[in-house]
Amino acid sequence: MAFHEVQFPNDIAYGATGGPEFATSVVATASGYEQRNINWSSARGRWDVASGLKKQTQLDTLIAFFRARKGRAHGFRFKDWTDYKATGQAIGTGDGTNKTFQLSRTYSSGGSTDVRTITKPVAGTVKIYLAGVLQASGWSVNTTTGVITFTTAPGNNVAVSADYEFDVPVRFDTDHMAVTIEQVNLHQWSGIPIVEIRV
Repeated sequence: MAFHEVQFPNDIAYGATGGPEFATSVVATASGYEQRNINWSSARGRWDVASGLKKQTQLDTLIAFFRARKGRAHGFRFKDWTDYKATGQAIGTGDGTNKTFQLSRTYSSGGSTDVRTITKPVAGTVKIYLAGVLQASGWSVNTTTGVITFTTAPGNNVAVSADYEFDVPVRFDTDHMAVTIEQVNLHQWSGIPIVEIRV
């Protein structure tokens, strides 16, 4: 289905619970040894945004947003307040020919790294550097794909890096609104799951 380039309400997203998840199969032998198989090469985010609902106006906004996305049918942008900006991220090295570079975010810990492709940068937040020098012009960003395009290809061995904020492409992981009316103007939605989608 279609992806809607609209952001989930930030004030509701701020109270979300969740983060990245992996799919790992664990097989244990009778002796207690394990075999662990990594089923996904990259993490996939999952959140529950029900805890972000605090006011009637937020519920009204969410009902309209849910209906417009038709439940699980259409994707949308979501700000993960625990991980939404990057600074000094290396996105490639110039070769004098290539003019396009994909935004990415690298996570490093204990000698291991995980590289995440960023496809939904926030308009107006992207800054591009060549060899550490901020470039005020000579490039553009596609905020629906995360691709940076230079007017002139960066020179050979020139480091290309970026600062930016980004959204996560997600969808609702339910087609059903489970709203409980506790009293006038006081409602409770027991769970509002959303899940990251690959785009």
